[in-house]
Amino acid sequence: MKYNILAFAIPLFVVFMLLEYFVAKQKKLKLFDLHRSIANVSIGILERLTDVLAAAVFYGVYDYLQKTYGLFHIKPTIAMWILLFLGTDFIWYWYHRLAHEMNVLWAVHVVHHQSEDFNYTVSARITLLQAIVRTAFWSVLPILGFPAEMIVVMLLIHGLYPFFVHTQVIGKLGFLEYFLVTPSHHRVHHACNDEYLDKNYGDVLIIWDKLFGTFKKEDEKPVYGLTHQLKTYSIMWQHFHFFIELWIMVKQEKTLKGKIRMIFGSPNLIDPAAREKAERIFGIKLHEEPMQQRLNNYVVWQVIFMLVTLFFFILFEFELGAMEKFLFTAFTVLTLINCGAIMEQKKWVFAVEFLRMLVVGSALYIYNADYHIVTFFICAVLALMALFYRTVEERYLSVVYQEQ
Repeated sequence: MKYNILAFAIPLFVVFMLLEYFVAKQKKLKLFDLHRSIANVSIGILERLTDVLAAAVFYGVYDYLQKTYGLFHIKPTIAMWILLFLGTDFIWYWYHRLAHEMNVLWAVHVVHHQSEDFNYTVSARITLLQAIVRTAFWSVLPILGFPAEMIVVMLLIHGLYPFFVHTQVIGKLGFLEYFLVTPSHHRVHHACNDEYLDKNYGDVLIIWDKLFGTFKKEDEKPVYGLTHQLKTYSIMWQHFHFFIELWIMVKQEKTLKGKIRMIFGSPNLIDPAAREKAERIFGIKLHEEPMQQRLNNYVVWQVIFMLVTLFFFILFEFELGAMEKFLFTAFTVLTLINCGAIMEQKKWVFAVEFLRMLVVGSALYIYNADYHIVTFFICAVLALMALFYRTVEERYLSVVYQEQ
């Protein structure tokens, strides 16, 4: 049996998140908000799942480009590994900088900056769309001649470091501040203070920021999140709200030149009213009432369950077929949508629960030998829902959302 050892990144990161939480508690620092942490981890779960499913495609792109268009045939010597590290970090700087300066790229990167907290859970806020765009930038490397094997190994190593700079429990690090991206540098990058905007784009090395004039040291206390904070826990809205806002702004432009300028221009061009209009269209509104503890527990245990099952899914992914991967992905997406909907106390959460039941029923139907029992169960549930959907929905909501 072949195992995917990348699965062990999940318990590793969870351990560090818990360690940071307990250190912050000892220092009497309030760095964690339960619901924001759940939203952060939910995005991380989806990213890990989709990234694992797409990893072979990314590798194939690098391999094809190197073998078809590679200018050189680079061997994995020590000098070339060092050069690859510098090239990877340099390309990251420019991808990251352009992702803050161009609306079309900010749309895929904004998810990483939405949290009003700053802790290790925030490092999980990466999306598949961001991974695709980064792959396009890093495609320069195989064209230069670096083989896919070297690039993938370097990206795994390079991608590990940024996790550890998303924290407030570590202060300034002395002489390391001169050449490495430190937690202090990255706190500045995630801040929405006017003086900190669009600074410190580096991933591992801070030298690029100092070289190209985008460096800012941490002086005043950072305020985290967006300049126009996103008031929702919806995983789908967090992923796609800026695309909708950008579409609204593009439609308002009268000329082709204006539309192109809006797409490739700065996020500063986006009118805050576009967010408000998009929220009205899609009915996005954060529920202001505090949740009951039992609902918090329900959401927390769902996230824990998904972390555990994701670990085993990645560990045994080479043994799974396309149908197993599809069903697990569907169940995961529905569960993450469910968590966000419950935290916002949305009434349509019942429909999500119903869809999750269908996914589980489908899995039972496909993998259970006694088809007659499973078929009867699924048909009975569907008939019940068809005849008494509203009654069951009202009963479900009355149980879930009891009066506060």
